[in-house]
Amino acid sequence: MAEPLAADSAQPLRHVAVIMDGNNRWAKAQGLPGHEGHRAGAERVRDMIESCQRHHVEVVTLFAFSSENWQRPALEVRALMTLFSTYIKKEAKVLHKRGIRLRVIGKRDRFSSRLQKRIADAEALTANNTVMTLVLAVDYGGRGDIVVASRKLAQQVLDGSLAVDDIDEDLFEKNLYLAELPQPDLCIRTAGEQRISNFLLWQLAYSELYFADCYWPDFDPSAFDDAVAAYYQRRRRFGLSQDQQPHSKEDQRLDPAQQRESA
Repeated sequence: MAEPLAADSAQPLRHVAVIMDGNNRWAKAQGLPGHEGHRAGAERVRDMIESCQRHHVEVVTLFAFSSENWQRPALEVRALMTLFSTYIKKEAKVLHKRGIRLRVIGKRDRFSSRLQKRIADAEALTANNTVMTLVLAVDYGGRGDIVVASRKLAQQVLDGSLAVDDIDEDLFEKNLYLAELPQPDLCIRTAGEQRISNFLLWQLAYSELYFADCYWPDFDPSAFDDAVAAYYQRRRRFGLSQDQQPHSKEDQRLDPAQQRESA
């Protein structure tokens, strides 16, 4: 297993996003029903959080249920919603005890009122925690995220509180779900698929992508260490040439928006 890298590296890994893929295929390979794969995947989340803490990661965003997943068989959707509700109820106090803030992004209007309350209560309980932020993307889609932000800005223009010419990338970003968080440095997808499937379309613009062949329930701490090691072997340029690269470690910590602000 690779050793955790120092937090003061020239390219600090602050935010990891994960597309947790392959639960159903893992269950099938084990001769188990599909819901057992999702249950095993939920258990793996605990290892992911601990691994991120070992590597000094500040934010981890997990793609738990996409807006397109509603099209799956009704039995599977019900099982997923039940599992999510159980996870929130069971883990909220554990996260709070460990100083981890929980955020849930995505639409909530299709959730039961009971699940909506559980989410709100868990977010309120952990709101002031600062050790790490765990973001669960549920009923989330990157296109929908952009549409929601566009509607917010359009409404402000209609209300007369915002001029069209004042809309720029920074303002637009402030209206997305992850507005106050750093952009993902690394996006991991398991199960061998090499696409981002409508996940954080805006936010992943300059993220490093890592595709693991194993299914999500098999993505253990050693597999995460391999992904982190691969990340630190890459040189992030944010569209610049090699000669234009920041010279100081502090400059290399900044994403493109922060570089514009510091220029």
